Amino acid sequence: MKAFVTGATGFVGANVVRALLERRYDVRVLARARSDRAAIAGLPVDVAIGDLLDPRALRVAMQGCGVVFHVAALYSFWGDSRRATYLANVDGTRHVLQAAWDAGAERVVHTSSVAALGLCADGSPADESVGADLRRVVGDYKRSKLLGQEVALEFSRRGLPVVIVNPSFPVGPYDTKPTPTGQVIMDFLNQRMPAYVRTGMNVVAVEDVAAGHVLACEKGKPGELYILGGENVSMKQLLGMLAEISGLAAPRVCLPSLPLLALSHAAVAASSVTGRAPRMTPDTIRMSRHPMYYNSSKAIRDLGLPQTPAAEALRRAVAWFRASGRAPERARTCWTRQD
Repeated sequence: MKAFVTGATGFVGANVVRALLERRYDVRVLARARSDRAAIAGLPVDVAIGDLLDPRALRVAMQGCGVVFHVAALYSFWGDSRRATYLANVDGTRHVLQAAWDAGAERVVHTSSVAALGLCADGSPADESVGADLRRVVGDYKRSKLLGQEVALEFSRRGLPVVIVNPSFPVGPYDTKPTPTGQVIMDFLNQRMPAYVRTGMNVVAVEDVAAGHVLACEKGKPGELYILGGENVSMKQLLGMLAEISGLAAPRVCLPSLPLLALSHAAVAASSVTGRAPRMTPDTIRMSRHPMYYNSSKAIRDLGLPQTPAAEALRRAVAWFRASGRAPERARTCWTRQD
């Protein structure tokens, strides 16, 4: 079976490609002519040159592929124009799914996100039944992912066999940009995190997310959503795990979100001058006010989603960031370890 993968040069996509190759799929990936392909360097894949916004190139690239994995997305909370975010995550999704329809794909896996789901008011982990209200969604990235998910559901209702997966907060190897979650790990390892915000997230090994994509293709029910998540941890717990893994000390100061909101506006303003990504943005601070906990029991039960402990997933991420030169092997601590 030949699989077609968009977003293969990105974090999740590069791991999906590896999961497919391990299961002996033939793989063709979509890449722009000037894209950085370091994350898939040396892998035995066909490369089709094209873009999400070029329907003709997508139709040509998809010829002969029985299954389609639409992983590509613009994942950013700063620096990219609003128009670019919606073009990639909404229009791009429509173009890929239409090409899959025209090609007669046997199965399509659309990578959505937990960003396209709601949160439980009482703070308990949300499952696939907790919908998001577009009027209340924070930020263009989350809105665009919700709208892209609606496009996928629309194609499902028309008859395209599309399964939707909603990864939570993956960590692990090949996070080259890095993602916002990966940036937290890098900041910790490079000792650029003297304080933290009281929040929480669902940490999942990116290898489990990649396996979940293949399992969704093979076992998932068209039109259904599956949260690909792992372990719910507070930010304090996550930093404690990183401290144990890295030998560095975790920050002790927990800052309230309200003053940080003002600082985030200043950080974005400064970044517009320096060109460097800000450590925080108004959207990320607003999102941090509510712990982002999720329930993956449906994917575990129906797909057999593996569950790597968060500590092990973080250990792999730390090892990769250090091995790739993005963080030092050893560093002198600047604050006191919390016992």
